[in-house]
Amino acid sequence: MTQRMERAGLQVAPVLADFIETRALPDTGVTPAQFWQALADLVAEFSDENQALLDHREELQSRIDDWHLHHRAQGHDATAYKAFLKDIGYIAPEVEDFTITTPPLDPEISSLCGPQLVVPVTDARITLNAVNARWGSLYDAFYGTDALGDAPVLEAPVSSVPPAAGGLDHDRAARVVARAKAFLDQHVPLVAGSWAQACGVRVLYGGLFVDTSEETGLADPAQFLGYQGPADAPSAVVLKHNGLHIVLRIDADTDAGARDPAGICDVILEAALTTIIDFEDSVACVDADDKTAAYANWLGLMRGDLTAELTKNGTRMVRRLARDMVFTAPEGENDLCLKGRALMLVRTVGHLMRTPAVLDGAGMPVFEGLLDAMVCVVCALHDLQKPHAPRNSDTGAIYLVKPKMHGPAEVAFAARVMAFVEDRIGLAPLTIKMGIMDEERRTSVNLKACIAAAKDRVAFINTGFLDRTGDEISTAMEAGPVCPKGEMKFQPWISAYEDRNVDIGLACGMGGRAQIGKGMWAVPERMADMLAQKRAHPQSGASCSWVPSPTAATLHAMHYHQVDVSARQRDLMARPRAGRLDDLLCLPLATARSFTPDEVSRELRHNCHSILGYVVRWVDHGIGCSKVPDVENVSLMEDRATCRISAQSVANWLHHGVTNEQQVMDILREMAAVVDAQNAQMPGYRPMAQGYGGLAFQAACDLVFQGRIQPCGYTEPVLHHRRTQAKAEV
Repeated sequence: MTQRMERAGLQVAPVLADFIETRALPDTGVTPAQFWQALADLVAEFSDENQALLDHREELQSRIDDWHLHHRAQGHDATAYKAFLKDIGYIAPEVEDFTITTPPLDPEISSLCGPQLVVPVTDARITLNAVNARWGSLYDAFYGTDALGDAPVLEAPVSSVPPAAGGLDHDRAARVVARAKAFLDQHVPLVAGSWAQACGVRVLYGGLFVDTSEETGLADPAQFLGYQGPADAPSAVVLKHNGLHIVLRIDADTDAGARDPAGICDVILEAALTTIIDFEDSVACVDADDKTAAYANWLGLMRGDLTAELTKNGTRMVRRLARDMVFTAPEGENDLCLKGRALMLVRTVGHLMRTPAVLDGAGMPVFEGLLDAMVCVVCALHDLQKPHAPRNSDTGAIYLVKPKMHGPAEVAFAARVMAFVEDRIGLAPLTIKMGIMDEERRTSVNLKACIAAAKDRVAFINTGFLDRTGDEISTAMEAGPVCPKGEMKFQPWISAYEDRNVDIGLACGMGGRAQIGKGMWAVPERMADMLAQKRAHPQSGASCSWVPSPTAATLHAMHYHQVDVSARQRDLMARPRAGRLDDLLCLPLATARSFTPDEVSRELRHNCHSILGYVVRWVDHGIGCSKVPDVENVSLMEDRATCRISAQSVANWLHHGVTNEQQVMDILREMAAVVDAQNAQMPGYRPMAQGYGGLAFQAACDLVFQGRIQPCGYTEPVLHHRRTQAKAEV
């Protein structure tokens, strides 16, 4: 890109300048001159400090590397290591006890507990699906996944209706209904009998009446909040449990309703209360065109007019943001309005990367996180200034999640950037609320100090096991060979990490005031396993947890009916804090064991396949996150964080002689052929095994053979470089 437009001393790509001036700024009250001058001042004031923070990361890592090199022969001394980390400032001084002072937040953040989606901003269709996943069909979620298991058929009679065209499995459908009605019995039980016996539903005298073998009602009448349609034959009924809504759809003219004695055709769960719109790990944005397209989708979400065209079953459709749902209150007085969309947070880029979309006065690409802060907040003005609902935030907040921060100084820096943006575009102080991703080791070690650095605007903390593992390996690179990737979850540091995140958040007053989150379920096609395992997240006291799809959000919502997170948090606060710092600092080393050749080969095959399967889509197709089949053809959600783990694992074993360059290259080539076969039907796919000279294969080699020298083990520098080259070849 050679053509630039000068704006307040900055050199701006024309596509971005046009977007800002003709689409983002109109109707915000911010003029182009104000915006560009504010951006120029932001870049001038914060760029040097941003770079200094990155330099400090490198300085600390260099000193840690030297310490391990000088002590490796003696064996790891945990006590001396901890003292050393304190001495160099890696472990910051303990802060005094405090309570966050963040202004009141939207209930989806402060008091409601439920699933959270993370979605790439670059795909409008998938983004709209995620935002609309506030509500999900429990019938569809069970019918279309393995979550149904061995649920029994309903004992109640099912009317005899011929099978519908298209091959509906009526036995499976009956088991779906049985499972859904068992869920209702557990969480919105009747005074007598079972929902499986229901043969009629009506509203009378402000109460919900259900006909079984006798007329009955809810065991807790307060769980009935409203209905649609006539009272004596409602088309929908809304119930509530643990703060979450459940909607029964009633329509005997549908196939499912015709088979149900009460005409119930679906059970709709309030599912993804919040969705993180992601500019970071799940996207591939390397230039001004990419960034502008991403900003345009975020603007559409904030304006409420984002659409996506698609063809389904031969029919052309336009997907839009879902509307709110309105119900008649039980006594027929005021209407009840339920939000149709998830509350949106935006995850901007971290402190590391620069973007060529804007050059500073010296011709250097500006830090991408600074540009994101300005543009994303300006786009969000459209939501704040809407004259009427629906708005994203009813409290007038902008939720900005900041990833990959290392320690309290970097959190404080991000908070000052947000304050600067607020001031320069005329927002009230603390309008921007910060989400702190606890996904880097120096943040985990100093989490309380990190929260303190943003205590007046923090709205969210969470654990991110994937990036956290990548940083664990990178930080311990010189300490010795690390354990295989599959054993990481059983290391002492991970349980201490997960426990400390919740306990420290609660100790800082986040319970009932801000989100405390847990990480992603990464196997989207194994929903039965998710149902069996992910209940542990609300049970741990986490008020939200990441899921990979709207369907997963619907199923995971069941866990928040099973667990009263608020009560669980109160129980946790009454016991001693879990997760010792000493355990958190326990290195995941494998120095005391010998690997067999088969173990080494198997681990390398899995890691190299994972890298190649992800990188080929990133570099050649600009796909930042997708379901990628592993070497055993199990689909996994892959993003830059998973790639970071695999690349750092191989780089570590190379560095310590567990393997060698020739073995790794041979396996990379072998796995390239496997990945090629798995992607053979992908339009425009370029095989990597034909000559092994393509940019995608080169990127995989860079991540492995240069992995030890990548900043913090991040994949972004390599991926951005190779993707830029690939776009230039088109």
